[in-house]
Amino acid sequence: MSTEAAIEPPPAGGHVPSIATSTLLRSTREAALKTPSIRWCDDPQVGSSSSVLVDSRETRKMNTYQAVRDAMSIALNKDETAVVFGEDVAFGGVFRCTMGLAEEFGRERVFNTPLTEQGIAGFGIGLAAMGQTAIAEIQFSDYIYPAFDQLVNEAAKLRYRSGGQYNVGGLTIRTPTMAVGHGGLYHSQSPEGFFLGAAGLKIVIPRSPIQAKGLLLASIRDPNPVIFMEPKILYRSAIEQVPLDDYELPLSQAEILTSGSDLTILTYGTPVYTCETAIHHLSQPPPSLDALIPQSVRSASVELIDLRTILPWDVDTVVKSVQKTGRLLIVHEAGRTGGVAGEIATEIQKRCFLRLEAPVHRVTGWDTPVALQYEKFYIPDAVRVLDGIIKALTY
Repeated sequence: MSTEAAIEPPPAGGHVPSIATSTLLRSTREAALKTPSIRWCDDPQVGSSSSVLVDSRETRKMNTYQAVRDAMSIALNKDETAVVFGEDVAFGGVFRCTMGLAEEFGRERVFNTPLTEQGIAGFGIGLAAMGQTAIAEIQFSDYIYPAFDQLVNEAAKLRYRSGGQYNVGGLTIRTPTMAVGHGGLYHSQSPEGFFLGAAGLKIVIPRSPIQAKGLLLASIRDPNPVIFMEPKILYRSAIEQVPLDDYELPLSQAEILTSGSDLTILTYGTPVYTCETAIHHLSQPPPSLDALIPQSVRSASVELIDLRTILPWDVDTVVKSVQKTGRLLIVHEAGRTGGVAGEIATEIQKRCFLRLEAPVHRVTGWDTPVALQYEKFYIPDAVRVLDGIIKALTY
């Protein structure tokens, strides 16, 4: 037998981490029930530290869209004022997030709307102002711009405008976001940065099924209007064991996924997994990258943080991390100019200036429309993130 024939071919996905094989996903019941900061809502006095009651809880294997659907089912079941509406949601939605909800709860509570994003947002604002829980869906975040006036000038400002007499805290806008690999300029945008100046709104982006369920339930019950952006590539590719009970995860609290001492990487949504792959390449470079990675940085200790809530973001956790590591790399899919990374970089350079060993680095999408072809060259991939890591560490 020849030498070539004796060599076992690599697995189809290669040897590097992917979303499907990520160690950041909680694939066992035990790991799922130990999710940091989880708060069980069926008994507010019971926290994650109560081993007896936690051990009795069940989980189920779910992808992200199933976890989102589970969260809405719980909200509809426990809150009689809750309604779910948007384009095609009564049919299950284009990403199947509302499958069966209309049959389970009735067409009066889960219903379709005309194709009008401004109307969907305005209708939700009116419902929330009257005391109901409005869970609206904008079919793609790329289409949220017609609703911009309603969200920024009405939803964000009503409590302030009325001197606290009225509010639309019962409003949650769900919308798929980020690249899908072939969405182009109208189905792969990341518009979260446009809302950074809208004081009164919250912006939340989960990375996984457990996170999606807990953060969505927290968003629905938060006393402020929330735009909940769901990375569409993760709807089916991210799979975890998800607790079946009612639980929440805290808003405006970042999560440290891996601890480190030499560099902080801050990201959210789909790029969490891209950063995981880049960190893997740093210490175990493939042959094609081996000559490009200095030996001096291969043993670097990298801290990876998932921001989770974009507005208002967790300043304290990021500052504490950067004061420890002295370096910060921010990664997101949206374009660089006017993006989330610019705002965070400014705040960190102000608060951590004397502790920084390098300028804050950014790896983002390009300042162009998302490409119709070769979309992968627009999205920050593991090689671009790795290049940013090396630049930050060798500055």
